[in-house]
Amino acid sequence: MYWLVSLPLDGASPDIIWSRLQEHTTYTNDYSSNFKFKLPDTFRVGTLDSLLVLSDDLVKISSTVEMTVSKVRRQLNELQASFDDKTDVWVEGMMPETYLQRFTWNEAKYPSRRPLKDTIGAIAETIAKIEEDLKAKVTEYGQLKSAMAAYTRKHTGSLAVRDLAGLLPPSMTVDTEHMTTLLAVVPRATTADWLTKYEMLSDFVVPRSSAIVAEDSDYVVFNVVLFRRVVDSFKTSARAAGFQIKDAGLPGDFAESGNGTTSGSGQNKPSGGNSNSSNNIGGGGSSAAASKKDAIEQLQAKMAEKGNALEEWCLTSYGEVFSGWIHLTAVRLFAESILRYGLPPQFAPVLMKPNGKQVSKLRKLLAHHFGGVGGEHFSEGGGGGGGGGGEDMYPYVRFSLNIDEHHNHV
Repeated sequence: MYWLVSLPLDGASPDIIWSRLQEHTTYTNDYSSNFKFKLPDTFRVGTLDSLLVLSDDLVKISSTVEMTVSKVRRQLNELQASFDDKTDVWVEGMMPETYLQRFTWNEAKYPSRRPLKDTIGAIAETIAKIEEDLKAKVTEYGQLKSAMAAYTRKHTGSLAVRDLAGLLPPSMTVDTEHMTTLLAVVPRATTADWLTKYEMLSDFVVPRSSAIVAEDSDYVVFNVVLFRRVVDSFKTSARAAGFQIKDAGLPGDFAESGNGTTSGSGQNKPSGGNSNSSNNIGGGGSSAAASKKDAIEQLQAKMAEKGNALEEWCLTSYGEVFSGWIHLTAVRLFAESILRYGLPPQFAPVLMKPNGKQVSKLRKLLAHHFGGVGGEHFSEGGGGGGGGGGEDMYPYVRFSLNIDEHHNHV
C-alpha cells in the first residue's frame, strides 16, 4: 500500500519539506519509506471552475481505470496459475513497484502542456479500448475452455454424461419400420432392478431383449428393443423408475468405454440369440477412441495457443493500464492540490510507503507537522475528501495506491 500525498509548503521550500518528512518519518521513526514524486512544471492549470469540473470527472474515471487494472491483473494471475507460469510483469521496462517509486511523467505519450482535460481523455480512451479488448478476448478464451470441458466430459466422463452415440454394435441393434433399440444408463447398484422391471415399463417391449453394452465403475449401459409407438411412454416410465434412457444412435461406429465393454455376460441375451464379443467392440472402438483422443488433443493445443496469446496480451496491456493509472492519479493529485492550497502551486508531492503497524501514528504525525493550511478544519481520519472517491479528509491531499492488490501472485 502506498500513499500519494501533497504536503503544503506553508512558506517553506519543497526541499525543506522533504527534509522534515524524512526526519520525522524515517530517520527518527520507522513510520514510512518516502520517495520524491515529480510532477511536470508545465501543467496548464486553467480556471478554478474548470479544475472543479475536472476533479469530479477524475473521481469517476479513476475508479474505472483502477478496476481495469485489477481485471487485467486478475486475468493474468489466473492464466499464470493454470500454466504454472511465473513471468514477471513490466511497466515501461520496470517492475510495477519500481516504476511507481521512480515515476517520471511520460512527456512523449502525454504532453504536459496540453489541457489536463485532454490528457485525462486520452488516458480514459486508451483504458476503455483495453477494457473492451479484454472482454472480447476473455469471452473467446472462456468459450474455448467451456467447449473443451464439455467435450472431455462428453467423451471421457462417466457413462452417465458421455455421448453414447455409436456405442451400440450392429449385432445388438434392431432398427426397422416398427421396432427400435434404446440405451438405458443404470447405476451399477440397480442393475438387478433394471433387469426385473424393464419388460414391464411399457407395453410392446421385447422380452429378454436387454443386455450389457458397456460399463464403468459406477454405471452399466443396457440395450432394450421395443416398438416405436411406445418409445415415449417407455422413456417416461423408465425415468420415473430412476433409469436414464438415451437414443442408441446409428449402428456400426461404436466406441470402447469405461473399464471395458461386455455383452450379455451373465445377463439376458437380445432376442434372436445375437450377442457381441468383446473383440468386436474393442476393435471398432479403437478407431473411434483414437479419433476422440485426436480431437481432444487438438482442442488442448488450440486452448494452449489462445491462452498463451491472452497471457502475452495481458502482460503488455497491464503495463499500459498501470502506467495510465499512475499518470491519472498524478493529474488528480495536482488538481486537488491546487484546489486545496491555491495558486501558484504551493505543495510538495511525495510518494509514501507506510509501515503497516504505524499507520495511525503516521497520520497523526503528518497532521501535526504538515497541517498548517486550514488544518483546524480537518478532523484526523474523518470525512471524505482529498478529491472525494472515498478518501479520508486530512489537512493534506492524499490518495491510496494499493499496489499489492494488482501485483500479487507473480
